[in-house]
Amino acid sequence: MGHFKAIIGHSPSLDSIIRSAKMVAATDVTVLIKGETGTGKELFANAIQKESSRADKPFISLNCAALTESLIESELFGHKKGAFTGAATTKLGLFESANGGTIFLDEINSLPMSIQAKLLRFLESGECLAVGDTKPYFIDVRIIAATNADLNQQVKAGEFRRDLYYRLDVVPLELPPLARRLEDIEHLIKHFMTMVASTHGIETPQFSKAALTVLKHYSWPGNVRELKNLCERLSILVEGNIIDVEHLPIELFTAKVTMTGNAFTLPVEGVNLESLEAAFIQQALERTNGNRVKAAKLLGLTRDTLLYRMRKHGFKD
Repeated sequence: MGHFKAIIGHSPSLDSIIRSAKMVAATDVTVLIKGETGTGKELFANAIQKESSRADKPFISLNCAALTESLIESELFGHKKGAFTGAATTKLGLFESANGGTIFLDEINSLPMSIQAKLLRFLESGECLAVGDTKPYFIDVRIIAATNADLNQQVKAGEFRRDLYYRLDVVPLELPPLARRLEDIEHLIKHFMTMVASTHGIETPQFSKAALTVLKHYSWPGNVRELKNLCERLSILVEGNIIDVEHLPIELFTAKVTMTGNAFTLPVEGVNLESLEAAFIQQALERTNGNRVKAAKLLGLTRDTLLYRMRKHGFKD
């Protein structure tokens, strides 16, 4: 199952999904990949297809949110000449082009209701109907779909067909957000830095221990994609051999706490105390232009205690 090696990480939550995906790849069942934006849903779809019996057949990807309702119907199922204004020739749809292979429908939660009915018909019978045609055609295509929204909630809201949802949700794979696999941060950084070095022909810097501490305690709302973009940006913009805390963007230090009188109020979702302490030390040092005595005073610490805690978090002496 070599193609799954492209999925970087060894966290238990990721390993569990990879094991399930390997079993799915050996079958021809419809797959629904769930996960937040940036978790690597298309990467999983690619790995499943490459390890399937359809590996030597076409693999076509379509983002359902990228096209209008009229365009997506023609894109998927094709159209006959003269079917609508501008249809000067007959066009094959992606389903027909992918015959024998696999179609990956990303952001299927954005699929219009009228197209959902045609997709359901295909999943039930293999039948497709081109726009402007009256005679259906039949093809053999495996569907791998992905969603970054809760389809069950969309079903309840009347925005997604219940029968289609059940057809797609035969084998669900739910990818964990990066915040649930923080132990994979260093593996991912090493991988992305190697990619940047190869792509741009540069020698990439290393992250300091303190910088890594901040990255390991950040919530990563953009998931793996956000980390990849950060690695590429810092590799190009940071001069020298080390990416340190001062090079990291300010949003990585935003603490979700509020002040009530002389005490901080713990948010409902909780905090990571180690990360919070490191973030406050960094902010105090930035506010005092690196003056340890003044920074210690801002934090209510002695200079020696501040230096001890700086060393604990990997700050430069």
